[in-house]
Amino acid sequence: MWTLRSAGRCPRGPCASALGLASGLLGLGFLLGWFMKSSHEATKTDLQHNMKMAFFEELNAENIKKFLYNFTRIPHLAGTKQNFHLAKQIQSQWKEFGLDSVELVHYDVLLSYPNKTHPNYISIIDGNGNEIFNTSLYEPPCPGYENVSDVVPPFSAFSPKGTPQGDLVYVNYARTEDFFKLERDMKISCSGKIVIARYGKIFRGNKVKNAELAGAKGIILYSDPADSSAPGVPSYPEGWSLPGGGVQRGNVLTLDGAGDPLTPGYPANEYAYRRGIAEAVGLPRIPVHPIGYHDAHKLLEKMGGPAAPEHSWKGSLPVPYNVGPGFIGNFSTQKVKMHIHSNNKVTRIYNVIGTLRGAVEPDRYVILGGHRDSWVFGGIDPQSGAAVVQEIVRSFGTLKRKGWRPRRTILFASWDAEEFGLLGSTEWAEDNSRLLQERGVAYINADSSIEGNYTLRVECSPLMYSLVYNLTKELQSPDEGFEGKSLYESWNEKSPSSEVTGKPRIGKLGSGNDFEVFFQRLGIASGRARYTKNWATSKFSSYPLYHSVYDTYELVEKFYDPTFKNHLAVAQIRGGMVFEVASSVVLPFDCQDYAVVLKKYADKIYNISMKHEQEMQKYRVSFDSLYSAVKNFTEIASKFNERLHDLDKNNPILLRIMNDQLMFLERAFIDPLGLPNRPFYRHVIYAPSSHNKYAGESFPGIYDALFDIKSSVEPSKAWREVKRQISIAAFTVQAAAGTLREVA
Repeated sequence: MWTLRSAGRCPRGPCASALGLASGLLGLGFLLGWFMKSSHEATKTDLQHNMKMAFFEELNAENIKKFLYNFTRIPHLAGTKQNFHLAKQIQSQWKEFGLDSVELVHYDVLLSYPNKTHPNYISIIDGNGNEIFNTSLYEPPCPGYENVSDVVPPFSAFSPKGTPQGDLVYVNYARTEDFFKLERDMKISCSGKIVIARYGKIFRGNKVKNAELAGAKGIILYSDPADSSAPGVPSYPEGWSLPGGGVQRGNVLTLDGAGDPLTPGYPANEYAYRRGIAEAVGLPRIPVHPIGYHDAHKLLEKMGGPAAPEHSWKGSLPVPYNVGPGFIGNFSTQKVKMHIHSNNKVTRIYNVIGTLRGAVEPDRYVILGGHRDSWVFGGIDPQSGAAVVQEIVRSFGTLKRKGWRPRRTILFASWDAEEFGLLGSTEWAEDNSRLLQERGVAYINADSSIEGNYTLRVECSPLMYSLVYNLTKELQSPDEGFEGKSLYESWNEKSPSSEVTGKPRIGKLGSGNDFEVFFQRLGIASGRARYTKNWATSKFSSYPLYHSVYDTYELVEKFYDPTFKNHLAVAQIRGGMVFEVASSVVLPFDCQDYAVVLKKYADKIYNISMKHEQEMQKYRVSFDSLYSAVKNFTEIASKFNERLHDLDKNNPILLRIMNDQLMFLERAFIDPLGLPNRPFYRHVIYAPSSHNKYAGESFPGIYDALFDIKSSVEPSKAWREVKRQISIAAFTVQAAAGTLREVA
């Protein structure tokens, strides 16, 4: 209670009585004002909650099912008329749903296609050069789709042309450690050889790069049953395992966030300067081709040389998994020859960009984006995600027609050419980078909604941890055995964090999807969520029919999510994240969660470094500066949260200041110079692993410098780089902490 004291002479008597009355009235006025303010804030909070519940109620599983069916009737390969027509269809529907504006935004990027008159294949040739075995040109037709035209045959996008021939070497997963095992331990050189590697463990582009560095003149990729078939599950169409003729398509670029290979760093618009093909970024230098495991069996069964060095090198084919080089005995004169005739060409692609204008802060953007281009039918990848986006847009449009608008502007995006290197999203972000740096609040990714049906899988910025946890506590779990329980409960039981007791696991953002440019280059807080398999018991990679002709609507409807309840849960999570960030008066970001992970990541990288304890002492490498910066960040984040708790939300200036501090915190972790040799990966706390694009790595600059120690021929130089990266990380964390200080 406030009290007033007289500044005059009569502490008691008439003036004192008057002052007492004034004090009482003022106190009463304060109480009434406080009550009205609190009631007003409570009313706004209740209204937002009610609108969010209305949004959840509007989302409908049957609609998602219908959208998915519609999107998967024909292939939608990037750069084709079929994908352009789908863009026009989505544009028209988003307008019907009620968005304020929907535009097609085009770019002209480098794409890759097989030569229709000269197909790609692999052959075994005899001593006279005669082809005695050829791999299949096509996958066996998908039942029910036999009459569909324009199914692109299996190929590795952006493989250079070439017809190399030579002895074959089996290189397991073509990881860095696999080549080390061959060359250092087994003294087997891959130089001048053609290598064959199985899919899995790392991104295919990293496999190709490793083969190049090992001196190989060509690489064959195949899906081993050990990685593409679930035990006891029949092949498609009877089950969801990969048939022997099934093949995984995919690009084999190593762009490291550059976008279009000809216009790195800048949008591929009409007036863009384009590099020549010889100067293009990320293109492989050796021919690449994918095959199914029936064809791989023919190549591997004759392999000579020593046996696989470890059991982990053996797949599930009935072959010895000898590593070569070359074939055994009577077959030793036979060679493997590649026939690759694909073409790269600049092709127009189209993004669909829809806008729902914010009512209070229209200059703050919350983005929901996912791609629609697919290698063939795309039942799971990407249309299970595109169908969810479609239903989210429809539901937001319904709320708008009833008079609701978000506080901040929501942008919806249907990206093109994701499968060719995240090109649609990256070019758009480059085109709008100045706006996004000033106005981008969050990016929510919406690729495949499912890759299994076991539990939720989330990767996001630590700023969003609390948002995701709180949201899943409000949603009902779709899982059997968890009726009446929250999604948080089922997720926590099935996928508990190994680091935080009592909470579900949330992973680090790597790459391999459209959030890359927003998070890794621009520093916009990002997140993704989907339903996944049980990774503890299921050893096969991703889902077995990935990027094959058999990834269809029927695959989803028959085997993965017949009632589309998991799709609905994912729609609620993705849509709920967008709703909360776009509508909350105070951004639902928690900087203290960032402080917790920074300490954890510092401990992790320090423990890695201590494997070289003697060298650390010799070269005087210390992590003290990084730990000091993390400690300061933790203290300042705590004080920031105290001020945020006491914030007068009716003071628009203070509200904007603190929201901006939350919004720009992710930006504060961006180094404009980028990581060494990876200038478009600029986030100092997170980056894709340099050895596997799909995996996220913490303090990547330090991690990569430490990784290079063992292969360095100049240890002192290598340790200087470790010290430099520690310095950069310490500065960045300290500077980020400074952005959270109270504004003077």
